[in-house]
Amino acid sequence: VIPNCQFRSKTARLKTFTANQLDEIKDPSGLFYILPFQKGYLVNWDVQRQVWDYLFGKEMYQVDFVDTNIIITEPYFNFSSIQESMNEILFEEYQFQAVLRVNAGALSAHRYFRDNPSELCCIIVDSGYSFTHIVPYCRSKKKKEAIIRINVGGKLLTNHLKEIISYRQLHVMDETHVINQVKEDVCYVSQDFYKDMDIAKLKGEENTVMVDYVLPDFSTIKKGFCKPREEMVLSGKYKTGEQILRLTNERFAVPEILFHPSDIGIQEMGIPEAIVYSIQNLPEEMQPHFFKNIVLTGGNTLFPGFRDRVYSEVRCLTPTDYDVSVVLPENPITYSWEGGKLISENDDFEDMVVTREDYEEHGHNICEEKFDI
Repeated sequence: VIPNCQFRSKTARLKTFTANQLDEIKDPSGLFYILPFQKGYLVNWDVQRQVWDYLFGKEMYQVDFVDTNIIITEPYFNFSSIQESMNEILFEEYQFQAVLRVNAGALSAHRYFRDNPSELCCIIVDSGYSFTHIVPYCRSKKKKEAIIRINVGGKLLTNHLKEIISYRQLHVMDETHVINQVKEDVCYVSQDFYKDMDIAKLKGEENTVMVDYVLPDFSTIKKGFCKPREEMVLSGKYKTGEQILRLTNERFAVPEILFHPSDIGIQEMGIPEAIVYSIQNLPEEMQPHFFKNIVLTGGNTLFPGFRDRVYSEVRCLTPTDYDVSVVLPENPITYSWEGGKLISENDDFEDMVVTREDYEEHGHNICEEKFDI
């Protein structure tokens, strides 16, 4: 897994780093991100080209385009102008042998149905960087009328955490890379928000929510970490020269936005409510099958407590005679990639793709017919 973006660092202003060259940056504080995607849609083609050139080129995978097929994912209801540009670049610039453009959820659903052959339906909850999609699949076909998108993703959570910390203790608005790491290390989903809020107000030992996070200085401390409980100084200052962030209710208030976006003024449903709403838009006889096959994918699902909270809230909102089951795969980030790997090994893979010959003969139209985006 490599980051799909470019970076500039404060220290080496003129040099641009691409994708996994991030590891070469000695001081990733104040890292400046140049992203090909904005709000989940591919808008900056120059950056995307550079990432792909690096990825397909001699430094990484040395792709021989003429003999290579590619599976590439795109967001639901992607704009047709972006789809056309994608076709042109893949077929005319890179000249791939064959292309399959598909939604990530379709790959996850394929993987799930392969693991659970007796099931006909599943609902994929994909909570990623820009937003969260909730998509029901029946026999590998998505039910378009019940797709829901919530405009809350990992980027928003990291930015919100940056704002809270900057307001309360330390100016970190430029430290996206560092604060993203803080979020992944300390945040969790509360099972009882008000109870945890009360604990977070307590003083000293009784406050079990409070953690002290040691920020990296990129010379001796390369990566931030949480102070062990027994080493925490509860009152007064640390004698060591480390830079410390003290985090209490931020730990669970930030992921809470996934469940109540209205907390920060985003007038949308939270994830559990959206799952139930999506399923209720489907024919009644199908609904029980979806409730017992809820699949969580994407990076945000890795917050501790995420799966349990989704289960308990969906359970509360669902008729008692329906079974509810929420599945969190072992690696929710690469789950759709694994589905893509399985599809590429399928016998009918040849029928799903558009070959370069097809494209040269029929142009964009053949892609529009074949790919259900």
